Amino acid sequence: MERVRQDYDWHSREKRQVGYTYILFYKPYNVLCQFTDNSPKRGERETLKDYIPIPNVYPVGRLDLDSEGLLLLTDDGRIQHRLCEPKNAHPRTYWVQVENIPDEEALRQLERGVIIQGKKTRRAIVRMLESEPELPPRNPPIRYRKSIPTAWLEITLTEGRNRQVRRMTAAVGYPTLRLVRVKIGVTPSLHFTLEGLQPGQWRFLTPQEEKTLVSLVAKPPINPKHKLP
Repeated sequence: MERVRQDYDWHSREKRQVGYTYILFYKPYNVLCQFTDNSPKRGERETLKDYIPIPNVYPVGRLDLDSEGLLLLTDDGRIQHRLCEPKNAHPRTYWVQVENIPDEEALRQLERGVIIQGKKTRRAIVRMLESEPELPPRNPPIRYRKSIPTAWLEITLTEGRNRQVRRMTAAVGYPTLRLVRVKIGVTPSLHFTLEGLQPGQWRFLTPQEEKTLVSLVAKPPINPKHKLP
């Protein structure tokens, strides 16, 4: 994949208004959602380090190796805790390509919750997209079979269990072929999206985005002990 050079200023107060770093990244397919790979497959796949040259930031949540889309990264441990704590549910929206065309009952099951790994999922917002969304092609592309149609769903969850979307669609009989996170809701007025990003690209939050994000946790003064190691 072609690298896209992005200029940044380590000391820019405009970009680092509150002393921490906040980044949005469009994770490509087959990129490990961490900065090091200690598995036997290291060298066979890329990591976040291949794309993000900024030290000491970590993903808030994760995306699987075979998933694509939006990641928020930061060195602010307060934000990490606030957004990853299950009781502080926040919406995450995915575009999901599935095998075959789900019927209305399957969509309602996904909305109400299905049993995966012995536990029912929370209620979700699910709708069928009328047409294939405009997304960059995946590399490599999914394997199409002429005899089996596909459909695209938009699924919004407020929890992040292991391979949850894939397990959910499989549970109702429609395996996931492609999965792209397109939106992360933080507050009613702040939703991060992929707008302006291509796979492998990242950007700093704007000053207004930082201000709104930090308002979730910035009641007391910033304490350096809250920074991630």
